[in-house]
Amino acid sequence: MYEKPHSLKNYALDHFRSPLSSPKSSINGTLVKGPMPGRSNLWRHSRGPIAQPLLRRLLNKEELAHQACVIFQTILRYMGDMPGRQSRVGLELTDLIFDGPLKQEILRDEVYCQIMKQLTDNPIMGSEEQGWQLMWLATGLFNCSQILMKDLTHFLHTRRHPVAADCLKRLKKTCQQGQRKNPPHHVEVEAVQQRTTQIFHKVYFPDETNEAFIVKSSTKAKDLCQSIANKLHMKSAEGFSLFVKMGEKVVSMPGGDFFFDFVRNVNDLLKKGKIIADAPAYQVFFMRKLWSSTVPGKDRKADIIFHFYQELPKLLRGYHQCSKEEAAILGALIYRVKYAEARTDITSVIKTILPCDLVKIQSNYEWKKDIVKAYNKDSGMSPDEAKIAFLKVIYRWPTYGSAFFEVNQVSDPSFPDKILVAINKQGVSIIHLQSKELLATIPFSHIMHWASGASFFNITVGDSSTFSKLTMETSLAYKMDDLLTSYIAMVIASQEISKRK
Repeated sequence: MYEKPHSLKNYALDHFRSPLSSPKSSINGTLVKGPMPGRSNLWRHSRGPIAQPLLRRLLNKEELAHQACVIFQTILRYMGDMPGRQSRVGLELTDLIFDGPLKQEILRDEVYCQIMKQLTDNPIMGSEEQGWQLMWLATGLFNCSQILMKDLTHFLHTRRHPVAADCLKRLKKTCQQGQRKNPPHHVEVEAVQQRTTQIFHKVYFPDETNEAFIVKSSTKAKDLCQSIANKLHMKSAEGFSLFVKMGEKVVSMPGGDFFFDFVRNVNDLLKKGKIIADAPAYQVFFMRKLWSSTVPGKDRKADIIFHFYQELPKLLRGYHQCSKEEAAILGALIYRVKYAEARTDITSVIKTILPCDLVKIQSNYEWKKDIVKAYNKDSGMSPDEAKIAFLKVIYRWPTYGSAFFEVNQVSDPSFPDKILVAINKQGVSIIHLQSKELLATIPFSHIMHWASGASFFNITVGDSSTFSKLTMETSLAYKMDDLLTSYIAMVIASQEISKRK
């Protein structure tokens, strides 16, 4: 049996303000012309602005009351009930509507009431359609109070509009996941305007492939990581993270952050020029961040798509301490992955298959002879098998799975001025930049404190009685800070689990 569409008629009797006799707008203080809705019909669609908030409890809060009236006027403009510059229809208007409620809980009920009001007895098809767009966006951002929740869910449940059922699901998810921090991302706004409520976002992988994944308003970074791992048939998403790349800067997305909130922050910083001038559009990457439990061959898909391609550049930059014999073996394996099918001459690609610090220790002819010898020993090996074999060689080294940073250290005279810092599951290692000799390793348990700025990274080592500070100059301080924070959080979490057992 068809149920009559629910409205706020009864809710308004208890919670809306009284009719206004001589209304003065809280937006600019002028008298509002034209007929004003009294409480008897405040819950119905209207085409004129309101001089006071709908909810009685906002009346004595001057700043919030003003904001509520501005929001309603913006809703009218978005829905086409009030003339406005067409260029403002979209993100600028949704920002004005939703920014306030995200910051002030008391405004959330007001906004839901305003949208429901404009969707009740609305005779204009286009206006109603755009009103449902706002409802869809709102239900993915924040919920309402328990007092209003019954009416809001009943309202959505009794509406036949195709978006209503999805709004109900989104509201339920928002109640479970918590509210967002930022207004909708432009991708969300454009999606609902085009009546496409399934949003696909492209994610790039280290092997230079990419795939599109469904991202919802309620999707958190850790949820998307798990979805990607499932789709790629990986054994686990543990240690993996999403990264947003803007120009040369790559920022890790915290697992608990809402995907669109983080990306929205990135977009806003780009627009304000706080990250990099003339930066191209951002890209989202999925890569391993923490190398705590990676054993080559354990997760074949992860090895082939991620681990090989993330470890390869570190080897070629000469960050590992690698012998001539190991270099020849690894060069043969890299050649098998990248060039064997095309039968490219080895001497023409020497620089792309050997560590840069070892290329000149012998002639290209000698290198070719050594690499061919190693290549022939593994006759019949497939490119994917070569990737895993490559990882098994590097896995034996103490620097496997490290993130490397070339820095200037300005605090410890026992170390060279320029050093290579490796952060991995063992801790923070100090490496001689030229010889690759391991000078020191600082376990995470010995690190008392760390801090970073735009161009420096500090680590305080020791205990309360004796400690020393290592100060490093680098433009990648933000990355070192994030990585150290993540590893230490992982160690603490592991210790907590052990205690429970």
